[in-house]
Amino acid sequence: MSERLRRWRMILGGDDADGTGTSLSGVDAKRDATLEALYDKQDDRRGGLGTSSPRVARWLGDIRGYFPSSVVQVMQRDAMDRLGLRELLLEPELLESVQPDVHLVGTLLSLNRAIPERSRDTARAVVRKVVDDLEKRLAQPTRQAVSGALHRANRTHRPRQSDIDWNRTILANLKHYQPEQRTVVPERLVGYGRRLPNVSKQIVLCLDQSGSMASSVVYASVFGAVLASIRSLRTQIIAFDTAVADLTEQLSDPVELLFGVQLGGGTDINAALAYCQSRVESPRDTVLVLISDLYEGGNEEEMLQRAQALAADGVQMVCLLALSDDGAPAYDHDNAAALAAMGIPAFACTPDKFPDLMAAAIQHQDIATWAASNDIPVAATADE
Repeated sequence: MSERLRRWRMILGGDDADGTGTSLSGVDAKRDATLEALYDKQDDRRGGLGTSSPRVARWLGDIRGYFPSSVVQVMQRDAMDRLGLRELLLEPELLESVQPDVHLVGTLLSLNRAIPERSRDTARAVVRKVVDDLEKRLAQPTRQAVSGALHRANRTHRPRQSDIDWNRTILANLKHYQPEQRTVVPERLVGYGRRLPNVSKQIVLCLDQSGSMASSVVYASVFGAVLASIRSLRTQIIAFDTAVADLTEQLSDPVELLFGVQLGGGTDINAALAYCQSRVESPRDTVLVLISDLYEGGNEEEMLQRAQALAADGVQMVCLLALSDDGAPAYDHDNAAALAAMGIPAFACTPDKFPDLMAAAIQHQDIATWAASNDIPVAATADE
């Protein structure tokens, strides 16, 4: 029972009315003090962080000692919002105390223009660590899924006799086994995959860099760099707000790419799609991933017409409302419904699902069906 009261005391904060009658000591008391500094009401806070960079740095060190990594990341984000610590992040000593994560990178990118020269090297080191960690986690499954999809998409089902893959052909036709003849009568032949050309598919990542898309920008940059390393793909990354920036040349270094992004500002999806449309060389071999919450600040009617034209030309187009672990985002439901009516599904995708999504898109699978099979809610059409 005492353990339960101790936990409730930690949750309720120790005010006279918390009803636990329990006091804390030792590590629990120190842990409670770090929570109090962040979450107690501003007008009744015994702790607090003030605006002192050394004091904030000590607090950041304390929470890393008292809480697991996942909790530390939440507390850091809450400290940004509740205590206005964004400006203090421009101090190199403080940056060195923070546990790097995707949300911190998004905050740094939003402050990019304001970062003083003395803090730039530290900020880049923080971003580099997060990017390297993400690449280690995401690169292998992405290359494996996409390379496999490229070979499957290139496999012929009308092979010459010398090109028949008998093992795959038998497996594909086991249901046609004839017991009387003790043989398989193949309904379709499966051939060995033709050697992939130097460039088999074109991937275009069209990336909304408005402030709400910060985490998506980070993940998309890392995935873009991984996709660009696959020889059979020609990968391009286009970032936009009210202007359009082709960041393809920075794909070899996602950190440089991220610092080329300008988070915030307006949104002109129509202009971005127009630029992407001009870069498409072979529509039926192109996958266009629009990563946006679909809040259009430009010409909405033209934007939808352009999306429809791309799909009609044979471009495999997908709209990701978010590419992150942050859950369902706010988005323009009318534009999402309009895209869905054109056969362009719109949904939020987590990073762990993105490799399989790209594999499905490369093989021209029905993406709405793929999403349903992965329990991913897709934006509905207006009449659903």
